[in-house]
Amino acid sequence: NEWMLKVHFLFFFPQVLLLACAEDLECVPGFQQKVFYIEQPFEFTEDQPVLNLEFDDCKGNNKLNFEVSNPDFKVERDGSLVAIKNISEAGRALFVHARSEHAEDMAEILIVGANEKRAALKEIFKIEGNLGIPRQKRAILATPILIPENQRPPFPRSVGKVITSEGTEGAKFRLSGKGVDQEPKGIFRINEISGDVSVTRALDREAIASYELEVEVTDISGKTIDGPVRLDISVIDQNDNRPMFKEGPYIGHVMEGSPTGTTVMRMTAFDADDSSTDNALLRYNILRQTPTKPSPNMFYIDPEKGDIVTVVSPVLLDRETMETPKYELVIEAKDMGGLDVGLTDTATATILIDDKNDHAPEFTKKEFQATVKEGVTGVIVNLTVGDRDDPATGAWRAVYTIINGNPGQSFEIHTNPQTNEGMLSVVKPLDYEISAFHTLLIKVENEDPLIPDIAYGPSSTATVQITVEDVNEGPVFHPNPMTVTKEENIPIGSVVLTVNATDPDTLQHQTIRYSVYKDPAGWLEINPTNGTIGTTAVLDRESPYVQNNIYTALFLAIDSGNPPATGTGTLHITLEDVNDNVPSLYPTLAKVCDDAKDLRVVVLGASDKDLHPNTDPFKFELSKQPGPEKLWRITKLNNTHAQVVLLQNLKKANYNIPISVTDSGKPPLTNNTELKLQVCSCKKSKMDCSATDALHISMTLILLSLFSLFCKSFP
Repeated sequence: NEWMLKVHFLFFFPQVLLLACAEDLECVPGFQQKVFYIEQPFEFTEDQPVLNLEFDDCKGNNKLNFEVSNPDFKVERDGSLVAIKNISEAGRALFVHARSEHAEDMAEILIVGANEKRAALKEIFKIEGNLGIPRQKRAILATPILIPENQRPPFPRSVGKVITSEGTEGAKFRLSGKGVDQEPKGIFRINEISGDVSVTRALDREAIASYELEVEVTDISGKTIDGPVRLDISVIDQNDNRPMFKEGPYIGHVMEGSPTGTTVMRMTAFDADDSSTDNALLRYNILRQTPTKPSPNMFYIDPEKGDIVTVVSPVLLDRETMETPKYELVIEAKDMGGLDVGLTDTATATILIDDKNDHAPEFTKKEFQATVKEGVTGVIVNLTVGDRDDPATGAWRAVYTIINGNPGQSFEIHTNPQTNEGMLSVVKPLDYEISAFHTLLIKVENEDPLIPDIAYGPSSTATVQITVEDVNEGPVFHPNPMTVTKEENIPIGSVVLTVNATDPDTLQHQTIRYSVYKDPAGWLEINPTNGTIGTTAVLDRESPYVQNNIYTALFLAIDSGNPPATGTGTLHITLEDVNDNVPSLYPTLAKVCDDAKDLRVVVLGASDKDLHPNTDPFKFELSKQPGPEKLWRITKLNNTHAQVVLLQNLKKANYNIPISVTDSGKPPLTNNTELKLQVCSCKKSKMDCSATDALHISMTLILLSLFSLFCKSFP
């Protein structure tokens, strides 16, 4: 059939059709055909043309130049693609880049095997067995369409054709699917009469790589008479995306002295183009190294994997001899397998040379000197060391140890974190009279262990000679504090204690004088020569200067040095209690309504400043009551409380009730006091205690009380 011959012609000679059509179109700069399919031969023969490429910049092709992705091929001036030498394998695709003064473009040549070509024929013609006789399964033939991305105007541009074997009168082609009547709409359309498929704008493979459309044939009324048949449209990738380094910053570490070939880090870039083509085939390269010493080529990058490795000997990879332990590499990623036509991106790799502990710390001198006054603590000398390792690491930080000369643990040494110096301190005061000189042996090490082939040497130990200076030390009381127990109220002038103080400066013959330093109550004095402490006032246990029965005073012992030195001694006097305080009564005022039904007026309590047994139990008593009738009584509730009860309601007035309370001391002490009782009028829950009536019995009670006291004095 004629249409079958046309299909066969279109499939195997698409360039003829495109070139023929190009004669009828306005000149479009670039390759007149961008995609080619060639069958893989047994061998590409040297200087034998493979195919012809036509490039036209529409302005005479001045200074036209071609570059081929495979260096084993070249393009002649007439557009012939030829092999430079005999080649049996050229890969799956070739890319040809053309550039003139006015235009540039890329063509793609896909190399397919014979089996792939026969499979394509079978898909198109549905050949069964080996007969070669076409058997038509459908009337619609929709062969796959390949469209390069980023095509230039004019649009619409014809990209393929759908054929039907049945010429039904009034039949029309209808195209549907994503890119036609589904978003993104309007990209493709079909001539409903001829079946020509066209694209209306440039395609972007990175946005949509393929389209799955459906073609059907309808009658004049729009009813489907054949189909739908699937139409596949694939977008051919163009190298329109640069590689991108996305994962920065890129920082790698390598230990100094590492063997040649040590992997430092990996640099990988991303290319959005088709990963199955050279458009996304990346190659890596080091453009620049900073600094360039000790070698301008300290590192190498695997062009395919992006692994950065060391290429210098371990001796050159010495952190302590480097200008700086940080190197910066400018890395380039280029697609198209690294060819000049490839697109590029760059990123900076920062490589840090890490320190290892290959240098032992060394003291700056073998012997250090220090002088300290006896009795003083604190830092006395800073020991300096040198270390060539990295100051930010444990390979540099020093650890000091006193290995000899410190039996009494009077010295400690710590590391200054800023300077790495050893701060030698006195932590227990030294005594010149015991030892005037000390010799310490000190070693220094690192926090991190040294590498196996390095050891600490003699320079890692040092001697410290310490001279103790004699000072005039103050006398020392023995014991301190001093304690003594005395009864309060002892006579003035009584001896409390004789203190004893000695001068630590045994090599100096000095005298000691004593004085009072702090005597809060002013009760004491001290003999300046022999240290005897006596009383100048009564010692009162109940004084506010006494805390928990203890009175505290401070005394000084002063030697005869120049200048004199002073020692302080503390004296604690524990005071024993005597019954020298009468009990007190509370409360001293009570109120009651003149018509009260409850005549229990008040509960009285007693307290005593003394200690037991000079306090409770207390004895409560009423003095003799005036008149023939008794008005009140007092009843003991417990050892410290008693209750006053009225025997009858009284008129509104103020009454003074004489009460005596006696403690249990030996001898006992009695306090005679009065309870003031106010009898008030109470109306509507309000108490009126204004004294409207005369205190007709107050004077009587007072006279009776005086009489009672008089009688007790003269039995």
